[in-house]
Amino acid sequence: MIRAVFFDVGETLVSEDGVWRAWADWYGVPALTLFGVLGAVVERREHHLDVLREIDPHFDLYTADQARAKAGKTYVLSERDLYPDAVPCLRELKAEGYVVGVAGNQPADVTERLMDSLGLDLDVVASSEGWRVEKPDPAFFTRLAQEAGMGPGDIAYVGDRVDNDVLPAKAAGMLAIFLRRGPWGYVHSRWPEADQADLRIDSLAELPSALRAVAS
Repeated sequence: MIRAVFFDVGETLVSEDGVWRAWADWYGVPALTLFGVLGAVVERREHHLDVLREIDPHFDLYTADQARAKAGKTYVLSERDLYPDAVPCLRELKAEGYVVGVAGNQPADVTERLMDSLGLDLDVVASSEGWRVEKPDPAFFTRLAQEAGMGPGDIAYVGDRVDNDVLPAKAAGMLAIFLRRGPWGYVHSRWPEADQADLRIDSLAELPSALRAVAS
């Protein structure tokens, strides 16, 4: 019986289109160019920051973030970036009695600020930065279960990436749910490993009924 549902953030709850466009603007390259590089990085199974290393061989995230902040060019995820199905899904799952949490590879302040602004009274809001461990490290999912206060078999984890979300969540003993959207979601949907997902959905609107079917 699944009692808790946890969500990744980027391209699961929020669109990162604005984030990448802001980086393109910062480096003075067309957004289409950056998105093309992003697609190549996804296909090569490389880290997402390799997109920016392709554009700037000397790229350092901390240095770049400091420079953007000084120039007033920092892009902050907000409610405008949420996918339309995100909040309704979170609300429905809360109403059905699930423990609902958000935990992804994001800066702590970004995740907490965005989720707190929604007023949804989520049970757990966490980030890789706050936990000091990044997916797909198994320790991330161990910490997630600890925060939920239940065993892995009671938890479903929802994400758009096979490598960072589906496979490590399943290895941890959780119900692994693959959401096919965003650049990783569409590319990863063709990976043979995607078949290891316990559930595959194309929208968060499908999730509550999919979980009810699992429970029946």
